[in-house]
Amino acid sequence: MTPVIALVGRPNVGKSTLFNRFTRSRDALVADFSGLTRDRKYGDGRLEDRPFIVIDTGGVSGYEEGLDAEMAKQSFVAIDEADIVMFLVDGMAGISGDDQFLADHLRKANKPIIVVVNKTDGRDPDIAAADFFELGLGEPVPISASNNHGVRSLLEDTLAMFPAPEDLGDPLESDSIRLAIIGRPNVGKSTLVNRLLGEERVVVFDQPGTTMDSIYIPYERHGKQYMLIDTAGVRRRKNITEAVEKFSIVKTLQAIQDGNVVVLLIDAQVGLVDQDMHMLGFALESGRALVIAVNKWDGLSEDQKEKVRVAIDRKLPFLDWADIHFISAKHGTNVGHLYESIDEAYTGARSKWSTNQLTTLMQGVSEMHQPPLVGGRRIKLRYAHQGGSNPPIIVIHGNQIDKLPGSYKRYLENAFRKALRVRGTPIRFHFRVNENPYDDVAKGRRTNDSKKHKGRYSN
Repeated sequence: MTPVIALVGRPNVGKSTLFNRFTRSRDALVADFSGLTRDRKYGDGRLEDRPFIVIDTGGVSGYEEGLDAEMAKQSFVAIDEADIVMFLVDGMAGISGDDQFLADHLRKANKPIIVVVNKTDGRDPDIAAADFFELGLGEPVPISASNNHGVRSLLEDTLAMFPAPEDLGDPLESDSIRLAIIGRPNVGKSTLVNRLLGEERVVVFDQPGTTMDSIYIPYERHGKQYMLIDTAGVRRRKNITEAVEKFSIVKTLQAIQDGNVVVLLIDAQVGLVDQDMHMLGFALESGRALVIAVNKWDGLSEDQKEKVRVAIDRKLPFLDWADIHFISAKHGTNVGHLYESIDEAYTGARSKWSTNQLTTLMQGVSEMHQPPLVGGRRIKLRYAHQGGSNPPIIVIHGNQIDKLPGSYKRYLENAFRKALRVRGTPIRFHFRVNENPYDDVAKGRRTNDSKKHKGRYSN
């Protein structure tokens, strides 16, 4: 399973800054005053080949009332969700009563704890960290999240506490197509699983949240091996009240990480809502192949169906590569057609192309529509090769390619996708500037020439 790291601490100790470092994003709001993070925020991180999930939380002081008390409750939920907790403290301010309060709670949580001493800029890190031995939670680790000092080594040491993916011995690591069914509570995920399997394998009940954990179901269809992952629904966080339900979000995110293909189930009677978009965003960030299924379609009038289609087209214009199916899991309408898209998406995600094939395609595409001029010189695309699969990664090399405008990059991406006939999976493009092997020689020659001239005219 993908490790889950929770960031907790009193307000304004740098949790959101560290969250942004881990996820390489600016998704968490950061500013120099306390209390900005009001709720848990989930992020997708990766260190080389090691994926992980990180949870950012609001601050805890132990004296909260009203809204602050709700923020503190979110932090305690995150502790329960996590595999490991990073307890952030302020190296400039030193230890406080709030730190002691949270340390007492963490000791009772029975979770691995790392005390992270942030804001050690301009100070001896060891001296800044020394005070926090008093918390009794092990050796403190000094970092500076704002300057990115010590962040990578902190993350490396943390992930080293978990088995590497190849050492897990996980039955999911097989030739089967791992299919994650995700969606909000009561959207019909378990009904769809039962319909796909042709038997009653998971509990179906007309009440949101009946699936409290991810369920992994291996099976075979037409000679192909599949592994269905039925996830707990992701409801609005303010509606998460039962203790057993609080794990559903993390389990869903882990299932997305485990899956080869993600089926996002949308309720046709409710439409596409924010929670659907959040899950969709996480699946895309994870690079997963995608199929969208709009459920409960049979119960709509023709006018309602048209409104749903228009809304989906308006909100998801960037997903023209993903198949959308309008189904009824309860009655089986169009469910069988999902497999065609699932298989196609899985095949697309594992596609492999030769360097010669990609370079020839790139040259043809650039001849049809040449890159723009920059400083009087035309940007030149030299060659292309594949940098990975799941999702496919195409690396394009060229001169001045770092100055390529976004519109031309989108043109390349669309042209490549059309020519390669890949559906159901995102394709990631990396653009790399060719280094001139003669630059160093030329620089050396200029340096030597300047020395000669200096010697000639210095007297």
